[in-house]
Amino acid sequence: MSKIDEAKEILRELGLPTAQQNDISAYTLLALCGIKPNDNWRMATNVSLKVSKGVMAFCKDVYGKEYAPNTRETFRRQVLHQFVQARLADYNPDTPTLPINSPNAHYAISTEALNTIKSYGTKAWKKSKEKFKSEVGELSKRYLKERKHILIPIKLNNGKILKLSAGKHNEVQAAIVHQFAPRFAKGSEVLYIGDTANKDLYIVKKVLKELNISINEHSKLPDVILFDRQKNWLFLIEVVTSHGPISPKRLMELEELLKNCKAGMVYVTAFPDFAEFNKNSKNLAWDTEVWVMSFPDHMIHFNGDRFIGPR
Repeated sequence: MSKIDEAKEILRELGLPTAQQNDISAYTLLALCGIKPNDNWRMATNVSLKVSKGVMAFCKDVYGKEYAPNTRETFRRQVLHQFVQARLADYNPDTPTLPINSPNAHYAISTEALNTIKSYGTKAWKKSKEKFKSEVGELSKRYLKERKHILIPIKLNNGKILKLSAGKHNEVQAAIVHQFAPRFAKGSEVLYIGDTANKDLYIVKKVLKELNISINEHSKLPDVILFDRQKNWLFLIEVVTSHGPISPKRLMELEELLKNCKAGMVYVTAFPDFAEFNKNSKNLAWDTEVWVMSFPDHMIHFNGDRFIGPR
């Protein structure tokens, strides 16, 4: 294996999360250990390095891997922070009293991790890595445990309780079920709700099929679908926290997906707040609705002669 692949294997076997088993994390580990392409891991050291002039410079000078200056924060926030949490690295070991964001901030492989890493590729590796994990724990398991604690619950009308992964996007989805639906789609049932960690978290395929909505793995469903049987209205709701609203382009995609459906279509874009709404207002399609989570009692209609009704 290449040194990059070996570094990834070390990170994986020491219990780092998947997000810290990539190339940038591997290069960071090599830099902190001072390991060059032809070195053996028993030659690892724990000399302190700054981010730009230490870790990033090592990647460029030793491995020919050059990262743009603006990726400094990526190294710091998405690699080194996690290394410190995993007890793989120490923050400011030479000068622990350095203020936060000091230009002299530095990182070094921890003594426990160094002794373990130096055994990689030897018969002692298995015993050494298990000892390290038993003493400091595995960050991937701690992260998983934390995620389970902060799941967002959604209670459907049928009594079923869904649990969405944490995040602003899913907070808005939960608010659609708990706040939007009772106000503007009273009595409706949830036919579909996705999750940022599970695209098809909840889907009622039988009813979607009855409505002549063809679903396959390539179908680009909106984030939430509500169905009002009494009015025969289908609420198609997109949540905007990072992705776009129901724009003219998105509207055409949804109309094509739903071309055989006989229910009336109500297109809604849901925002967490007016700041997000203001950023996306120019991209909204006419004759669609807007709901803002921070003002749950109100709706905004984009032009047209109808309000909260099928197009």
